[in-house]
Amino acid sequence: MKNNKAIIFDLDGTLIDSVLDIALCMNEVLKELNLKSYEIEEYNYFLGGGIDVLVNNVLKDPSKELRQTVSKKFQEVYETTLHSNTKAYEGVCELLQELQNQNFNIGVLSNKPHKFTQGYVEKIFKEFNLKEVHGQKGHIPKKPDPTAAINIAKSFNVPCQDTYFVGDTKVDMQTANNANMISIGVLWGFRDEEELRQYGAKYIVKEPLDILSIIK
Repeated sequence: MKNNKAIIFDLDGTLIDSVLDIALCMNEVLKELNLKSYEIEEYNYFLGGGIDVLVNNVLKDPSKELRQTVSKKFQEVYETTLHSNTKAYEGVCELLQELQNQNFNIGVLSNKPHKFTQGYVEKIFKEFNLKEVHGQKGHIPKKPDPTAAINIAKSFNVPCQDTYFVGDTKVDMQTANNANMISIGVLWGFRDEEELRQYGAKYIVKEPLDILSIIK
């Protein structure tokens, strides 16, 4: 039987709660360089665009040389291991199990580097059949460019207009709309409802299992 159901998830702030580990690692780098560090909750507004955006946000108006230094040091600190504080949000595993029961094609698309996107998915969601898992790669533009999202839908042989795209930031809503997908904004991640609606969320959900009522 043809499987014509597809859903793509963002990773950080959508499937996994990773802000604490990212913040701790970045603050370690900033303190080492005698730069201003930040409260953990402030990082909710720094994340979502990959390492380059994170670095720009914490440095505000940095020189190219300083951006490169902080980026390199952060990658050395953060990307040497999978961090123990990072975990699935409550209800996410139950959602994935039900989607799998309903024979959905499930994908993950993140602006986190590809190796670590795969690593966290394999560590936290290894019992689920997540067929397409993609992080940031040098040869493919990162979100909100729709290229990677469209490629995932094509691999599932499901039209973009019938594919759900789930995320927690404006970048995810822009990606969904740029790819002509059905956008679902989540409120347990890094941003608020105002931002998600401003950037075109078709649906807003408060809990992971709320997504089931939309796909039905």
